[in-house]
Amino acid sequence: MEKERKVFGISWNVFLLGLVSFLNDMSSEMIAPIVPAYLTEVLKVGKLAGGSIMGLIESASSLFKVVFGYFSDRFRKRKVFVFTGYALSTVAKGALAFTQGWLDFLALRLLDRTGKGIRTAPRDALIAESSNGKTGKSFGFHRMMDTLGAVAGPLIAVLLLGLLSYLPKEVLYRRIFLISAVPGIISLIIIALFVKDRGGEVKKKIAGVSSLRSRSLQLFLAVVALGTLGRYSYAFTLWKAEELGYTVLQGSAFYALFNLIYALSAYPIGVYSDRVSKKALIGAGFLLSALASICFAFAQSLPLLVVAFILYGLHMAVMDTVPRAYMAELAGEGEKGTVIGAYHTVVGVFAFPASLIAGYLWNTYSLTYSFLFASAMAFLAFILLQFD
Repeated sequence: MEKERKVFGISWNVFLLGLVSFLNDMSSEMIAPIVPAYLTEVLKVGKLAGGSIMGLIESASSLFKVVFGYFSDRFRKRKVFVFTGYALSTVAKGALAFTQGWLDFLALRLLDRTGKGIRTAPRDALIAESSNGKTGKSFGFHRMMDTLGAVAGPLIAVLLLGLLSYLPKEVLYRRIFLISAVPGIISLIIIALFVKDRGGEVKKKIAGVSSLRSRSLQLFLAVVALGTLGRYSYAFTLWKAEELGYTVLQGSAFYALFNLIYALSAYPIGVYSDRVSKKALIGAGFLLSALASICFAFAQSLPLLVVAFILYGLHMAVMDTVPRAYMAELAGEGEKGTVIGAYHTVVGVFAFPASLIAGYLWNTYSLTYSFLFASAMAFLAFILLQFD
């Protein structure tokens, strides 16, 4: 196998995939802070419907992840799935500028998430195959880059909201949707010209999905499913800020803070996970989720709201980094895409009822109950993980 160059101690392939994720998340997060407001202010979608739509969007990619992870294992080709997935998402985000109702909005957001479903498991498998055994470090770097893009995106959104504030809100939102496609196009050029497949270098042939038959892995996925019921859409955190009287512009700043904490934490957490028990760190992630939700539930002032966003960022830094590395290590060489895809599928499937329940509790009682339910699910997952 050809020796691969390294950048900052990270393989060139992982570095490039990190850069791609930086650009793509910049694109996605440019529109993330305005999507909740666009739904409620422009498309006139209600609370329960809004929560359901956001949850469905979060879950839409899930069923595709294990399927395309398996296909990328079978054909030993990751790059084509990665490129196709990012291309679909780029087109879908730009086309949001032309939506006229919640149905076409939902269709495009589902297309975006379908693109994520196609690319996620093959990309994560490619990262694992390019990691030289340091899966935590590689995934930590990737999540850091991904989230730095998520920091830049809302800040660009804040800038655009300020510069284009003279426009009617509907026109302003549509302009931002169009601009968001530009970083995505650049990321496609990087994938096409520079990212290299590594799956063909794995000699072992697939002989079924033996890792998924492991009882410990199945129990772990069951705990993840339960914990995911407390993993509401980010939109609920912005709706909480709005409930406390903050504007969309100020909400974007809160969202940028969350992503900054995530970005600063993901890489050191990933590196640390290579030295200690990844399972124990995942348990800590569930505890952070429970604490963040409690803070959101009772936040009535700026300090507690800021603490909630910080804890939320730390929680996501752990839960978006360590489980991927953990699953990559549990998987056999011939089935990394399948096993990682199974994890993403479980998370995606249960993300929909999580936001549906949160939306129902918000509509029937208040946002406080939405966050308290989420906290209870995360804490229960922490407890059960100790017996896995």
